[in-house]
Amino acid sequence: MSGKIGATHGTNGEVHWPTAVASLVVGAGFFALWFWLLPSWLGFHVETAGTARWRWIVAVPSVLGFAVALRCVWDFGWTGHGTPAPMVPPSRLVVVGCYRYVRNPMYLGFITGWVGLWVIFGWANPVAIAVAVAIVLGVALFVRMYEEPTLRKMFGADYEEYCRNVRRWVPRMRAWRGNRVQRESPL
Repeated sequence: MSGKIGATHGTNGEVHWPTAVASLVVGAGFFALWFWLLPSWLGFHVETAGTARWRWIVAVPSVLGFAVALRCVWDFGWTGHGTPAPMVPPSRLVVVGCYRYVRNPMYLGFITGWVGLWVIFGWANPVAIAVAVAIVLGVALFVRMYEEPTLRKMFGADYEEYCRNVRRWVPRMRAWRGNRVQRESPL
């Protein structure tokens, strides 16, 4: 057991708070990048005057999408003992929360959040839409060509079992409760 004051320890005595906080810092940096640097480049401009009131309904799935992404960032730190950044990846396979339904909930959450913001605030031009489609395709290729092979090397049979039971992009109706993969999260 570590002697850190105020740290939460897992079942094996690991300290969770430092990695959870580090993961949230990385996630906050990623959110900041997307919210403050790229919106104008992607065709966003806030124009609420004359905006149809029904468009604000999209705020609900947008907020939920970003909440899913944030929860996934937390799970990377708390359960996985790492961050979403490839430089400091989780040391444990993360199969808690939204990851029990779909293998890539963080990406799906971000996409849902951004599409919602586009509907609410943006009048995207064709170039911005083409760039967004290219980014989505790039993410899909990154997942297939880098993330999945890396996770197979890191987690072996546990990751293979997870892949057999949880789809990459389409969520399951019921949470997967694998018996070999660790599940631990305070939320």
